[in-house]
Amino acid sequence: MHINRDNLPKALPRTNSRLGRWVGHIILKLSGWQVIGQFPAQGKFVAAVAPHTSNWDFIIALGVKLSLDIKIQFLGKHTLFVGPLGWLLKKLGGIAVDRTSAHGIVAQVSDTFKQHETLIVGIAPEGTRKKSASWKSGFLYIANQSHVPVVPMALDYSRKLFVIMPCETTSDDIPRELNRMKQLFPTHFAKYPANVSD
Repeated sequence: MHINRDNLPKALPRTNSRLGRWVGHIILKLSGWQVIGQFPAQGKFVAAVAPHTSNWDFIIALGVKLSLDIKIQFLGKHTLFVGPLGWLLKKLGGIAVDRTSAHGIVAQVSDTFKQHETLIVGIAPEGTRKKSASWKSGFLYIANQSHVPVVPMALDYSRKLFVIMPCETTSDDIPRELNRMKQLFPTHFAKYPANVSD
């Protein structure tokens, strides 16, 4: 099912930005991308976005978020959230996290989930657009400790489709869940398949 702003569940957090919707619409129209699938009818979850092999991934994902008027937030180094760049990152949905904190990123984001009635956090499980030895499991630990589901979202460059997959409830067996999640994202979806992490 093709998704538009009018057929989204009411539980999703919204940004209510007319300018944002216009910018997102332009991004998707000029790039030729469409959004298919169905968002869950709940306001808290981790959005696992993959495969991540190009800087364009962020632009497309941003276009989807803006055009649908959904408030999807993302993690960024706390040192980036200063001055004009920090203001822009916050406006776009950035959440500052301190990677050196003894509290840990998983605990920081879990605390953020507890503090909000609605919250969607978008995370690229690969952690980098370059080929790496394995996916990072942090997104699963965040979902597990926050007691929220994971919604896999695929960037399918072969068809120019941003695919919202069914909501996944994960178990405490993180290695098994990580392997299961990987299988949802075929390598040929990526803009640069050779850069897909193992």
